[in-house]
Amino acid sequence: MNTKTDTALRLTRTIAADRAAVFDAFTDPAKLKQWFAPEGMTVGVAEVDLRIGGDYHIRMDNAEGKQHNAKGVYREINPPSRLSFTWQWQEADHDAGETLVTVELNDQGATTEVVFIHELFPNAEATEGHTKGWTSALNRLEAMYSSH
Repeated sequence: MNTKTDTALRLTRTIAADRAAVFDAFTDPAKLKQWFAPEGMTVGVAEVDLRIGGDYHIRMDNAEGKQHNAKGVYREINPPSRLSFTWQWQEADHDAGETLVTVELNDQGATTEVVFIHELFPNAEATEGHTKGWTSALNRLEAMYSSH
C-alpha cells in the first residue's frame, strides 16, 4: 500500500524475514550496500553511527558514475521495531531540505510489515520523486529476502 500527500509519503511492504533481520537491513552498512538505492544504482558508501544523535552517510552511484549523497542524524532507535532519522541530499540539484524518515517494523511471525514514512518535503514534486526512489529501493529490500 502506498499513500502520499503533497509533503509526505507512506509505503508499506511485507518482507520475508523477522524484525531483527529487517532492522539490521536498515542499520548495518554491509546490508545497506545491498539495497539502499533505487534499482539500477549501487551504494558506494554506507557509513552508520547508530546512536541517537549519530549520523550516517549514504552515497548512491548510477551507471554513468554520477553520485548522490544523503546524510542525516538518527533521532530514534528502538530495535527491532522503529527507526527515525533526518534525510538531506548533499547535491544542490535535488536538495529538498532536511526531511524526516520513520521506519516502523511490525512483527508478523515469519514476516515483517515495513511501514516507511518520509515527510516534511517542501512540495509535491519532491514527494513524488522520493516516492519513486523509495518504492524502487524497497523492491530491492523485498527481493533481498525473497531469494533466501
